[in-house]
Amino acid sequence: MSASDLVKLVFLSAIWGGSFIFLRIAVPETGPMLTAALRTGLAGLALLAFAVATGVKMDWRRNLKPFAIVGLFAGVIPFTCFSFAALHLPAAHSAVLNATAPLFGAVFSVIWLEEALTLRKLAGLLLGIVGVGILVGIGTVAMRAPTLLAIAACLAAAASYAMSSIIVQKTGRPGGIHPIAMATGSLALGGLIMLPALPFSLPPAMPSGLALACIAAMSLLSSGLAQAIFIPLIVRVGPTRAMCVSFLIPLFSMLWAYIFLQESVGWSTLFGGIVVLAAMGLVLTSPHGKAVPRKA
Repeated sequence: MSASDLVKLVFLSAIWGGSFIFLRIAVPETGPMLTAALRTGLAGLALLAFAVATGVKMDWRRNLKPFAIVGLFAGVIPFTCFSFAALHLPAAHSAVLNATAPLFGAVFSVIWLEEALTLRKLAGLLLGIVGVGILVGIGTVAMRAPTLLAIAACLAAAASYAMSSIIVQKTGRPGGIHPIAMATGSLALGGLIMLPALPFSLPPAMPSGLALACIAAMSLLSSGLAQAIFIPLIVRVGPTRAMCVSFLIPLFSMLWAYIFLQESVGWSTLFGGIVVLAAMGLVLTSPHGKAVPRKA
């Protein structure tokens, strides 16, 4: 992985870490479904404008199906699940559960991409999950029914992100769909998929300017810009390495919460951060090869 790709991973971690803070502010006012729909739709419109301005060939007729599938798995499902979880879980805990995405991605890569799951890579993935658990102090939330549903929603979102990465990797190979076209088409169609739900998800009162600003920030930065960077990164380095961005997201979630919400940061944060970085090193430096074909 090149130095520029590593810089992009850190940048993505920073803006995605902020999205969990934005959700905690916006969702109580706008509701999970409306938040997810606005985030997806606005991001799609922003990328459509960018695609038109830069002359990216969309080829809607040929790519409609993959656009819709990736839009469902990379936008509609995870955005809705994390929005729901924001009502019942602290931002850092959602970020911890989001960090299981590389593990899902590694398993899915073995199944559909014939990528080798080496012991080094598996150790790094498991160590990363342990690290993010230390980072936020797992076990501090009471396990009630809504909390368990929120945890399940976060895991479903992480698995959905991993599945979308597999699809992007397969369609983004030489001769496939342009990465920016995939980012644009998937978010645009994701917004259309959620459009019928809008009349049933309107909040009882007009959301505050702060809540709307948080949704706009998520749409333009955490969704639009992030997808335009992340999808080409998946094509270059593979879904497992690209999904390791999830390990750094909780670190940035806590950093932004400390700076903007004055939340305290304990020693577990620092120690967990060290463990997370060690896990990143294991996964990113693991040999990247094909799995041994199974005998019939």
